[in-house]
This record gives sequence, structure tokens and C-alpha cells, in this order.
Amino acid sequence: MSFTQKLNNYTKRKSFKYGVPFLIMIVGGSFGLQQFSNLRYQYAKMQPVTPEEMKKFGVTMKKRQEVTLESEYDKVKGIDIENWSNKRGPRPWEEEGLTTTSSSPATKQ
Repeated sequence: MSFTQKLNNYTKRKSFKYGVPFLIMIVGGSFGLQQFSNLRYQYAKMQPVTPEEMKKFGVTMKKRQEVTLESEYDKVKGIDIENWSNKRGPRPWEEEGLTTTSSSPATKQ
């Protein structure tokens, strides 16, 4: 038997047809996963950005004492949630400034 005949014989077998791609995916996946885990540990060693550095880039942050769970709850508590109306947002295919009125019974109330 020549090499090509043996190769054709092996390619017809299920173990070769499904097993070799499976093993390639397992080995290739481990190398890919290694790269992702290296990224994780590489950036975990970096120091967090200080507020001075953020000001240098033009980002303004609130002080930690200004934003608390209680202060945000007080803001939300003052909102009237009983009286509201549903407002339709513009669609990409509609013209600018064109407002359509719906004839559905829910909007006529």
C-alpha cells in the first residue's frame, strides 16, 4: 500500500474524521486560554488611576462622600412615579422633526 492509499483509508474512519479535529481544538484552545489568562494577570498588577491623573485627561469625578446609597435613594424617592406618560423615541428610518400620532386606544385616554 502506498502512502496516499493509507491516508485515504484513514480519512474514511470516524475516529480520524472527528477525533483529530477534536484534539486540535483542545490543544489550540489551551494555547488561546493561556493568552487570556496572561492578560488577566498582566493587568491585575497595574495600579489604579489616581484622581490627579484623571484630571490630566479631562475626567472629573465626584468625591466619595458626595455619592452614597442614601443620597441616591433620597433623589429617587422624590420622583413622582405615579403620573407618567409613555413617549415614543425617534426611529432611524423616520425624518427628523416628524412626529406621528398613534390612533391606538391607549393614547386617546
